[in-house]
Amino acid sequence: MGSSYRNLIAWQRALELSVTIYRLTGNFPREEVYGLTSQMRRAAVSIASNIAEGYGRGSRREYRQFLRIAYGSVLELQTQLAIANKLGFGESETMERTQAMSEELGKIIWAIQKKLDTAPEATPVCIS
Repeated sequence: MGSSYRNLIAWQRALELSVTIYRLTGNFPREEVYGLTSQMRRAAVSIASNIAEGYGRGSRREYRQFLRIAYGSVLELQTQLAIANKLGFGESETMERTQAMSEELGKIIWAIQKKLDTAPEATPVCIS
């Protein structure tokens, strides 16, 4: 594994999404600080963290498992974004852009998983 997880497009996008979520939730009602705000931030951070950790494990099987967890966190975050949107938290344009970011990231993670599932075992793990 010559390259770093930092070079992975999925990790870079997950990092961008985390920062966007922190900024978005910074404007949520104060009473949500231990509710939806906290949940959304943890889900977003979990995505990037699991991509990095899985990559760092060095085994295809473990990388796939951590990507599954990251993908689950994407879906969790999308659900939380939908709830926040229905409650009227955040600007609708920002919410739509953030939802689109999460959908794109979900597709990227899904594609990496499929690539890992179908690539020969000898293929290096560093699929971005």
